[in-house]
Amino acid sequence: MHAMPPMPLLKRVQPSVWVALAWAAGAVFTFLVRLRLPGEEEPAVLAGVLIYRWDGLAMLAVATCLAVAGGRRLAGRPLFGTALLLGAAVLATTPLSVGEIPLAQFLAVDVALFFVASTRPRRTGLVAAAMALGTLVGYLGVRMLHGWNVGMSAETAVAMTVVIAWLIGNSTHQAREYAEQSRVQAAARAVTAERLRIAREMHDTVAHSIGIIALQAGAAARVIETQPVAAREALSSIENAGRETLAGLRRMLGALRQAEPEGPGYAAELAHAAPLDPALGLADVDRLAATTTAAGVRVDVRWHGEPRPLPPEIDISAYRIIQEAVTNVVRHAGTPSCRVTVDSSRTEELSIEITDDGRGVRQRGRGTGWGLVGMRERATLLHGDFAAGPRPAGGFRVTARLPVPVPVPVPVPVPVAGVRA
Repeated sequence: MHAMPPMPLLKRVQPSVWVALAWAAGAVFTFLVRLRLPGEEEPAVLAGVLIYRWDGLAMLAVATCLAVAGGRRLAGRPLFGTALLLGAAVLATTPLSVGEIPLAQFLAVDVALFFVASTRPRRTGLVAAAMALGTLVGYLGVRMLHGWNVGMSAETAVAMTVVIAWLIGNSTHQAREYAEQSRVQAAARAVTAERLRIAREMHDTVAHSIGIIALQAGAAARVIETQPVAAREALSSIENAGRETLAGLRRMLGALRQAEPEGPGYAAELAHAAPLDPALGLADVDRLAATTTAAGVRVDVRWHGEPRPLPPEIDISAYRIIQEAVTNVVRHAGTPSCRVTVDSSRTEELSIEITDDGRGVRQRGRGTGWGLVGMRERATLLHGDFAAGPRPAGGFRVTARLPVPVPVPVPVPVPVAGVRA
């Protein structure tokens, strides 16, 4: 019963917030370097004529609005948001009276470029990086055409930050894709392994049913001449067993698909899979509860409805779901007790519920989480429903609903006129 751990606070902050913080940091740095700080004989950078005038401050205010708007557009229209940020960088540079776009004014663009490259397709990230480099080249080109001085060395350093931001974002994007691909492949291998284990259970169940049919057929063959009534009962039992087995095969084998091995670790996963005992069923739930209680976690089993015979595949799957859910409570819930409810009051379905008051899903153990996959797969193969998640009042809840086929009625012998039974 595994869930992804909650994201750290830094990862939950929206990209627009990071862009705004980067712009604010650049603006603060811009003014600080133009002041004579303690220990300096003069400011590191001389202030331009326009920076403290009303028109210069107005330009900075408009540039700030553009930067905020650009950060907000990154999620829906990343290229348009990048264009707004580039415009803000150019506009904020105008009142500074410098020959290049300083890194402080381009810091928000670098942050935005990282998010675009890490969350968007590679083509979009490349276009955003080309826009940023093109803006730098265009800014220097315009100044050179007018015969103004340019800061080529400083602008080259800014261009390097653009490339670095794109490289880091692209690497993050590739790492995320690889992790997602690995997760999907691991889930597929787990599902395939679970289906193969279910197929082995089905094989043993069918073998048991065929054995019963063979015994009944042999008995009927021996007494068909001397005890026709007993022979007829044996044949009826054979018909019932055959129809139930055929119905189970259709439900189970119709959903099972042959899968090819994936990856070098596939055979090892199957080799280390836990052996399954097809003889276990709902009749063994009380024994499971007693064993778990003796281990330190009390299991309260509640039965609703009269117990009735179930098809073998439903009986086994119901037990396996309860067993896996109780095992997860013992491993991850950190609670002294849990409740198992088995409801067979409806003839057309069997309902199962396992609840506990332990830790919520966020604090569950950091295992592989394939227990939920296996339980869901069992319910799906029987055309049932499965759900698992935290309870509103705390703790965890697992529910499964397995449809039960209508039992095949035993045919009543009809006497034929002129023939003695």
